[in-house]
Amino acid sequence: MNNNDIFKKLRVALQLRDDQIVDILQLADFRISKGEIGNFFRNTNHPKYMECGDQVLRNFLNGLVIHLRGTKEEPKNAMDVIKQNQATVKKNTEKPKTDFKSTGAKGELSGAKPKTASNKKTFNSKDKKQAPKVQVVEKVQYKNGKNKKS
Repeated sequence: MNNNDIFKKLRVALQLRDDQIVDILQLADFRISKGEIGNFFRNTNHPKYMECGDQVLRNFLNGLVIHLRGTKEEPKNAMDVIKQNQATVKKNTEKPKTDFKSTGAKGELSGAKPKTASNKKTFNSKDKKQAPKVQVVEKVQYKNGKNKKS
């Protein structure tokens, strides 16, 4: 198990995004870009894969301690920080829930009033006019260079 694996497992376990990792590393006075952090999490076969050095992992762990516990002057409860992080992750990934009900014969939702607008027409397949077919390509008589005698 190398430093990249440890870094990946910590990222998943703590549900951290790249920008949060950058902030944690800045707590330990270590500056790194999001692109470089993304290179640590790539597949080993990828051309931009980078080996995570001891210094990066050490500074991440030191910054993580400050992030979770706080400083001596301003101590924090680690579980509160983790729950707050989980709440922000859920809020960002949560999709609006839609209530799907069975559809009736006209395609309307049963139990719900259909939206009607005064200037909109409802679709009816009988109202659709058949457009005349336009021949795009002309009929071409091919001559392959051979004279055929009939």
